[in-house]
Amino acid sequence: MNFDRTLIIKPSSLGDIVQALPVLTALKEAHPEAHVEWLVFHSFAGVLAGHPRIDDLIVFNRDRARQFWNPLAWAEVLTLRRTLRRKRFTAVLDLQGLFRSGQFTLWTGAPDRVGFAEARELASRFYTDKVSAPRQMHAVDRYLLLARHIGLADPKSKNHLPVAAQTRETVRRRLIQRGLAPNEPFVVVSAHARWETKQWPPERFAEVLNHLHVATGARGVLVGGRAAAAVNRAIGRAASVKPIDLVNHTTLKELVAVIAEARAMVTNDSGPMHVAAAVGTPVVAVFGPTDPGRTGPYGPGHHVLAKRAACSPCFRRRCPYAGGPQALCCLTNVPADEVARGLVEVWKARG
Repeated sequence: MNFDRTLIIKPSSLGDIVQALPVLTALKEAHPEAHVEWLVFHSFAGVLAGHPRIDDLIVFNRDRARQFWNPLAWAEVLTLRRTLRRKRFTAVLDLQGLFRSGQFTLWTGAPDRVGFAEARELASRFYTDKVSAPRQMHAVDRYLLLARHIGLADPKSKNHLPVAAQTRETVRRRLIQRGLAPNEPFVVVSAHARWETKQWPPERFAEVLNHLHVATGARGVLVGGRAAAAVNRAIGRAASVKPIDLVNHTTLKELVAVIAEARAMVTNDSGPMHVAAAVGTPVVAVFGPTDPGRTGPYGPGHHVLAKRAACSPCFRRRCPYAGGPQALCCLTNVPADEVARGLVEVWKARG
């Protein structure tokens, strides 16, 4: 395979993009001279902007393209198609595996187009080379299986998501302005989940922070986007020591830096959880309807807590027992004191 001009297609979401980065590392270690580009949706471009192993980003505005009645939507799609053809890629790796990403792969006209045989929505019809990888594998291992199939060795470097020193300094100054002492360690809290079935109760996050503060004196730093505001306000009200609230006050680059600066993270199954694993911050994660064997924090040193129900993992966005006494039992059966003990253990081990 000719890697001279390679395109990686993994446009979303935050956690999925981060989990795919080891393939980029493997590619650049094997072919440092290769010109590598990454196709990403505009809402996630910030996490990849300036990445030292990416030569260029192709940013697609998915939200605008969905407005099929808007002439700008058609212009967005046609511009992307022309761009993909004009770039004359020699190889394309589709790590998304959906009809749309498969179509992007075809639009490049690249002679080598690689993707998963099990890709959904008939996306595999667009590939010249199909890799069989069971979905029961962890996502990172699936991506690396594809990399090995095309002749790449497992990456030697573990630094798949480098964080610029300047960005670290920026977030440290912001934390100091909000009351954190210089060099004071903290735990980062990613408490919001897009699925209601992944959302551990906010008051339990507050209990965990209370326990951690009593045991270690540590403070929490709340992170997330605009959608996380209500959950984090609830945590702030219930916590005995008010956490520092950075919700909707960081760029994606700054979010990565805050997580990298933290001593530990406590979270639901979330995109920031995968960021933490990628930058070496140990994670204590609460899982409910999903399978940590497939999408848990990758690597050693993490604690995953899950109280399995008869129906789990169900992978559903809405609980099948909603409205009944067993609703969200896979999450609510995870007690705050157990999560707190795991977090204190990780905190002290890191210290």
